[in-house]
Amino acid sequence: MARLRSPSGCPWDREQTEQTLKKYLLEEAYEVLEAIETGPSAELQEELGDLLLQIVFLAQIADEKRQFNFADVVHTLVSKLVRRHPHIFPSSHMEIPIPPQNGIEVRKIWRKVKEQEAKGKPKGSLLDGLPIALPSLIRAQRMTERAARVGFDWPSIQGVWAKIREETGELKKAEAMGSRKAKEAELGDLLFSIVNLARYYGLSAEEALRKANRRFSGRFRRIESALRRKGRSLEEASLKEMDRLWNQAKRRKG
Repeated sequence: MARLRSPSGCPWDREQTEQTLKKYLLEEAYEVLEAIETGPSAELQEELGDLLLQIVFLAQIADEKRQFNFADVVHTLVSKLVRRHPHIFPSSHMEIPIPPQNGIEVRKIWRKVKEQEAKGKPKGSLLDGLPIALPSLIRAQRMTERAARVGFDWPSIQGVWAKIREETGELKKAEAMGSRKAKEAELGDLLFSIVNLARYYGLSAEEALRKANRRFSGRFRRIESALRRKGRSLEEASLKEMDRLWNQAKRRKG
């Protein structure tokens, strides 16, 4: 990467900045997710390499600015891993007399370490540290998880369902009013409530929707293929015919 960024290197690579690389970082992260869910191991290996490239690229730009280099990035990560696992790596800052037996106990240790790291720093919000750039479903679920940790949560799943029904009713009222702004606000509240339901189920709302998107894509493509075999286009098919083909596709696996 240093050679690619050098005066005799690649013109495109030399032109890149932290700002121009942001979109590629996100794209490569999502391609890794896609490979995990659908691709063979060779594809995952390749996509992990592409994601690593973005990290190396950004570290090289920082190195050129005399800020830090790739080795510093790795050192910081290793230090954090050791510091946040005192039950694995003995620590003078925190003694763990009884090793944790499950993930819940590990998370308690992790939170204690985080509290120690925050000592001396200005106390902010519980929601600090959740990037605005996170996909909205992920960010909503992370916010509700943090709020639930301090008791700001429904006592049971029945409360979540009641909230969904309430927000559905408010969306219908907004629809009757005809206000685009009101419909947008109430739709957002309804989506947020559904994300809360995913959290109660122990599911990822983002992953659930991503898989639903994949199912829709697969089934819709089957409709297109079925019509092409008949020498017809989507525009020529009736809704009734497309609905019949959709149900056929739905009965197939995936």
